[in-house]
Amino acid sequence: MSNLLDAINGVIWSNALIYLCLVVGVYFSVRTRFVQLRRVGDMVRLIRRGASSESGVSSFQALAISLAGRIGAGNIVGVATAIAFGGPGALFWMWAMAFLGASTSFVECTLGQIYKTKDPLTGEYRGGPAFYLRQALAHTRASTAFKVYGWVFALVTAIACGVLMPNIQSNSIAESMNNAWGVEKWVIGAVTMLLLAFVIVGGVKRIATFAAYVVPFMAIAYIGLALLVVAVNVDQVPAIIRLVFASAFGADAAFGAILGSAIMWGVKRGIYSNEAGQGTGPHAAAAAEVSHPAKQGLVQAFAVYIDTLFVCSATGFLILATGSYRVFDGEKESGGVRADGGGLPAHVPGTEEVGAKYAQVGFDTLWSGAGASFIAISLGFFCFTTIVAYYYMADTNLRFMLGDTAKIYVRPLRSTVGANVTLLLQAVILGSVLFGAVSTAKDAWALGDIGVGTMAWLNLIGILILQRPAFKALRDYEEQRKRGIDPVFDPRKLGIVGATFWETYEGPPKPHLTEVPVRR
Repeated sequence: MSNLLDAINGVIWSNALIYLCLVVGVYFSVRTRFVQLRRVGDMVRLIRRGASSESGVSSFQALAISLAGRIGAGNIVGVATAIAFGGPGALFWMWAMAFLGASTSFVECTLGQIYKTKDPLTGEYRGGPAFYLRQALAHTRASTAFKVYGWVFALVTAIACGVLMPNIQSNSIAESMNNAWGVEKWVIGAVTMLLLAFVIVGGVKRIATFAAYVVPFMAIAYIGLALLVVAVNVDQVPAIIRLVFASAFGADAAFGAILGSAIMWGVKRGIYSNEAGQGTGPHAAAAAEVSHPAKQGLVQAFAVYIDTLFVCSATGFLILATGSYRVFDGEKESGGVRADGGGLPAHVPGTEEVGAKYAQVGFDTLWSGAGASFIAISLGFFCFTTIVAYYYMADTNLRFMLGDTAKIYVRPLRSTVGANVTLLLQAVILGSVLFGAVSTAKDAWALGDIGVGTMAWLNLIGILILQRPAFKALRDYEEQRKRGIDPVFDPRKLGIVGATFWETYEGPPKPHLTEVPVRR
């Protein structure tokens, strides 16, 4: 089984996907004139604006749902794995992927807003790659091909988010809590299942409320304590930065031989962590109640920065500052070395334990014995919220595949087709959580990588073809901002076809939802 998964991953995560992610990020950065730099002020401002409605969530809640999906095992276990197999330089390539990926995230999330629809069953906003793949070219000869393409993406995403990717999160929770407190993994899996069931039965509103409260708290607490450990080792920081950059470009004597691995693992784990280009972000973006799609595109671009530049960097600096890591390159093994010449602590784990234990050892250098418990609690929050976000994405794509069929009433069961499929999805993802908790970490990550990689291939190709509406929306947003007005979107004026929701949109339904006009 493991060999088969490795073979599949070898095809999906070939150099072609690595370079595609980088090239797409560079291309969108140039085409948007580096919107990820120019509009940082707008990104922060827009997070605080707007409110929810009966159909949509607020910009902040949409950001929270998105961050719930982005901030997970990849921010702790993924960073540690990238350093272990790519060297310290992998952290640089995670940063590079975040900077370039912010422009990619802007494009895909703006498209998600442009082509969003209302769920025929609940009236809630729904959207994502499957929706824009189906609608953007519905008026052309390629309409049938892209309808099929959208349906394929929806199927792949439903399987990836409902079956494959939750394994990693539940496995990370179980592994860390078993290591910290000795609790049986199946018990942890069962408890996680019960908590998850309570949250997801409430639909997108409960998911948004849950994420809005939990995500900011968990991220700030983790970053704060990780930086405290780094502050205690502040004398190591200049040397760490030199090591990261030297290793990233193959200039470091100890790690230079694995330059290719630094790029591959940095990009691979960067995508898994911040999800830019993977196609997950547009699902949360489409749920937001905003007056212009570019607004949510900018908010979601900032989510990439929060995930990688803040949370992942905190983990990376924690591990490197304390020397709590090993690097593996085939049969070759190198230990982490502190800038003061100190060797690798003897209790740092070997190959079979690469992952959360690296961060645990780092925390133990400051609070002896507390590292395992803190990482277990952090992963519990991070991974649980990620599973909740995965459920929302899987449910959105199942609703896409059902379409109006979701409303058909099934008399013997006294329910609709949509309700029955939702119950089935809930049962499947709960089973996946339990399976992931008791499976091996290697297999769990292999399954998750297959899901992430397949989604990334499909979505990146799709947004390269459908990119123009996102650039039109950006120019329209910036022109309205220059005139000192709050941007409002009208696709007909921009020549954007297929944005059926916006063609009849008359603004937020309640007066208190109107945003404050932009000042000059």
